[in-house]
Amino acid sequence: MSTLLLAVIVGIPLAWHLGLTAVAYWDAGRVGLEPATKWAAITFCIPLFGFFIYLFERSELSYDPETDPYRGNNFNIHPSRADDTSLPSRGDDRPSPDGDWDDEWDGPGSSAGTDTDAGSDERSR
Repeated sequence: MSTLLLAVIVGIPLAWHLGLTAVAYWDAGRVGLEPATKWAAITFCIPLFGFFIYLFERSELSYDPETDPYRGNNFNIHPSRADDTSLPSRGDDRPSPDGDWDDEWDGPGSSAGTDTDAGSDERSR
């Protein structure tokens, strides 16, 4: 392999890696992510992904709860979905809102209307 080709294949990614580490070190000291050496070490030890970790941590510095439109709200529901019913959770054995309300419901834990032996005669053949 040519020495020039080897220098390009190794040198360019190494230069980018060291450049990203230097940018993280410089910017961490500038924006107040202390210690800056910690962020330089993370960026250096975890190539490329370490720089993205630094960027995500840096973006958390600019959070202002006064301008957050979702502050104090659990979730927003689109008006077209406001009349939808929620999906049943585990252990929720209430009758469905679309079901037949004429049937008797014995409360939680009742086995009315459930067929636990469905298909058992087919398995025994």
